[in-house]
Amino acid sequence: MDLLVLGGTRFVGRAVVADALDRGWQVTALNRGQTGELPGGVTALVADRTNPQELARAVGTRTFDLVVDTWAGAPRVVRAAANLLRDGAGRYGYVSSRSVYTEGRPAGGDESWPTVEASPDAELTDYAADKRGGELAALAAFPGALLARAGLILGPYEDIGRLPWWLDRIARGGPVVAPGRPERPLQYVDARDLAAWLLDGLAAGLSGPVDVTAPSGHATTQRLLAACVDATGSDAELVWFSEPELEAAGAEPWVQLPCWVPEGGEFAGFLEGGTARAVGTGLRPRPVEQTVADTWAWWRRDGLPAQRPDRPTHGLPREIEAALLDGRRTVKG
Repeated sequence: MDLLVLGGTRFVGRAVVADALDRGWQVTALNRGQTGELPGGVTALVADRTNPQELARAVGTRTFDLVVDTWAGAPRVVRAAANLLRDGAGRYGYVSSRSVYTEGRPAGGDESWPTVEASPDAELTDYAADKRGGELAALAAFPGALLARAGLILGPYEDIGRLPWWLDRIARGGPVVAPGRPERPLQYVDARDLAAWLLDGLAAGLSGPVDVTAPSGHATTQRLLAACVDATGSDAELVWFSEPELEAAGAEPWVQLPCWVPEGGEFAGFLEGGTARAVGTGLRPRPVEQTVADTWAWWRRDGLPAQRPDRPTHGLPREIEAALLDGRRTVKG
């Protein structure tokens, strides 16, 4: 297979490149050449893809069996790439997001749930509309495009700061605020499992939207955090706080407490989506302990990448953590 990856140096794109090389495929990656290095054996095309003329000059008359696009910005950028490649590429895979669904999707909801309003011609708007617009742009040029609607993505080379924040905090040891019910089901996908599923699906002719995430309960909050303790070898003590306690202290889910949200209210069903199509088409999630250990090993070896400027900084503010832990000690005293 001859694969073009639009991106290829960071997180999911990097995982796609590595998996394709392991398969013995011919790999070309197109990016600005500013964030990270490509491994040996990859043909590099340097261009700013937000400039259609520059993109066209870089691609030239090259043809490809498969294309993988991880773009998360203005949909018009996906439209330009897909239109340029429509006559010179066999199949197109777009890494989208489960954020494209409208609010209210219940536990077990699947790909049939309505999506947000979006345009393939739009400039940068908001994340959900941008990803849905990217889907529409890919489908307009490639009606059989494969849309990988990923959930929470974890693993080595993460540049969002979710799992790295937990690893850093737990590595520092001592009492650590642990959110909610320990057995709260989590739902995520390792970037490497997402990459393997995506390339398998493209090679097999799979098309349409697929929610690419492990089944809900593949891991729990306790298993995730315990894996961080084991990987780092720290003396951290997980101190569990209920949802009302966290809310009263002003601790916000998801960004301040990465990977976790409450089990009801506006977040009902958030980590409990249906995964029948992903599992039925070959998604093989690895254990959370392996994801955590490999992320820690990567970080220790290479250091963390720069925080993505288009994402918020994750982690519980130290003043909120101190207030929670001090209050717990006062109650015990």
